[in-house]
Amino acid sequence: METQSNTSKGKYWTLFLISLVVMIALLIFIPEWFWVALPFVLTYLVYAMDVV
Repeated sequence: METQSNTSKGKYWTLFLISLVVMIALLIFIPEWFWVALPFVLTYLVYAMDVV
């Protein structure tokens, strides 16, 4: 039987949005460095969508 986790995903959505803003800012101002924020964006998106 699968157990339901009652943890809030709000923290992960917030971290995803912050890292997304940072990645977009890097794309605008320093495009060759946008990949530095890419792992954070993808990681927090996966956690927020509860794919793990």
